[in-house]
Parts: sequence; C-alpha cells; structure tokens
Amino acid sequence: ASLRPNQTDIYFLAGDSLERLKASPQLEAARARGVEVLLLPDPVDSFWTSMPLGFEGKPLKSLSKGEVDLGLIPTLEPETTDHPAEHDIGALIAAFKTSLGEAVSEVRVSKRLVESPACLVAAGEGPDRGLEKLLSRQERGAGLKPILEINPRHALLKAAMGAQAQRRPDAVHDVALLLVDQAMILDGELPADPAAFAERLNRMVVGGLGPTSS
Repeated sequence: ASLRPNQTDIYFLAGDSLERLKASPQLEAARARGVEVLLLPDPVDSFWTSMPLGFEGKPLKSLSKGEVDLGLIPTLEPETTDHPAEHDIGALIAAFKTSLGEAVSEVRVSKRLVESPACLVAAGEGPDRGLEKLLSRQERGAGLKPILEINPRHALLKAAMGAQAQRRPDAVHDVALLLVDQAMILDGELPADPAAFAERLNRMVVGGLGPTSS
C-alpha cells in the first residue's frame, strides 16, 4: 500500500464481514486523509494481527484499538473548524460516564470519527475489538469493557450538550445509552437490552417529532 505524507503506521481493521468493515465509523479519519487501510474479514486475521508485526519498518496498527491520531496526515478536503467549547464537551463526558457506569471503561473525544456520532474501541492493553468479540463468543474473552469515543461536532452530540446545559439529565442519559447501542450494532453485535434500545429510540423519535395532534 502507498503511504500518505507523515504516515508512520500501516493501518488495518479486522472483523467478520467485509461489508460491515467498509461501513465502519472507525475508518472515517483514515478515509478523509486518503489513507489505505487493510480490511481483514476472516476470523483468523484477528489472531495473527494480535502479534507485533510490521512491514518495511512501519508497524501494523489496528483502527479499533487504543489511541489513533491521524492529525499529522493532511486531509483531502479542508477540515471543519466548528468545535464545541471544551467546557461543554467535558460536562457531557462526565454525564455520559455517570449514565453508562461499568458498561464502558472510558468515554473520550474521538480522533477517528468524522461523520458518525460515536464508536466503540478496545483499550490499548488488550486485544482489538475484532479479537475481543471472537473470544467473548467462545467465553474466552478478557472481559475488558470497550471505550466509547464520541464526535462532539456531530448534531446528536451538540443536541446532547444543549440538553446538558438545559439540565435535562433524562435526555442526556438516553443519548448516552443510545450511542453505545448504535455502536454495538455497527460492530455487528446486538444491544445488551434490545427492548430497552427500541423503547429509548422510539421515545427520542417521538420527542423530536413534537406533540401529536389531537
């Protein structure tokens, strides 16, 4: 694969479906910079890529694990400068952590996302998301909770910050859980509580549509 200016790693994304990998939000920052990513849909790929490997001095790095910052690689199009205030982001992250509890190990601003509101990634010390899901299905997983990464520039996150400023904790709580459930679905998993997910989604849609006519 050809490398972009300032690219120091070779990136890959492993999973169980090529179509799902192509649609993964974890690809967004790389796609915005024209960075080629190895898409690995075979289950065995999640195992061999867990070893320290590289090519021509460039290490192989998963886009679904640890910190990924492509900021030094130039984007193909000008980046938006519409960033919410740090205070508003910090307050929202704190509220999300309270709502999610032990469902995730951390909530942080993402450097992977461009268009999507959120994604789940694995902590740097454990297996990447692809391998962790495979091991969990065989009840051999390390039981590590994923990290929720959020995109503060997305309209849904801006709306959540507005709800936080307006002291509407129930709405913020719904958004936090909805983001995790959406990210799980994009990863090819079912939400932990599908019925609660459907009820929460319906409640937010009805609220967005406004009161029904009599």
